[in-house]
Amino acid sequence: MDLIFKRMETTKNLLSKLWIFLTVNYIFCDVFSLYNSNFLNKLTTGQVDGIEFTEPFLLYFAIIMEIPMLMIVLSVLLKEKMNRIINMVVAVLMIIIQIGSLVTAKNSLHYVFFSIIELITLLFIIYKAYTWNNSNSKTKNHI
Repeated sequence: MDLIFKRMETTKNLLSKLWIFLTVNYIFCDVFSLYNSNFLNKLTTGQVDGIEFTEPFLLYFAIIMEIPMLMIVLSVLLKEKMNRIINMVVAVLMIIIQIGSLVTAKNSLHYVFFSIIELITLLFIIYKAYTWNNSNSKTKNHI
């Protein structure tokens, strides 16, 4: 029984750490963008590649960025079944958002690089959440 609980806690912690890793990648991608003079010049006008940086847009963006940060905590607090579902649903949502950002604007090389890392991380989160129950049920059968 202790082995099952330990594996569950390990999966929770791994998922939380993956969301931390993802969040840090989002942050660093945005920080690196500020070193791109073309992007920075456009940003100071309040409009980048047809996107106007209004208060409602920034609020929408803040809400989207809050989601992976919330997952850091939820991955540790939620029970296994709900944890699995929420991790998979949110990861799919974030994949859609990330792909949308890749196809709707001209992107710098660093943005594409970070996006690839972010997409791979999100796919791994889905994989770990999906296989979580299977690995625990195998452990239960062997005890």
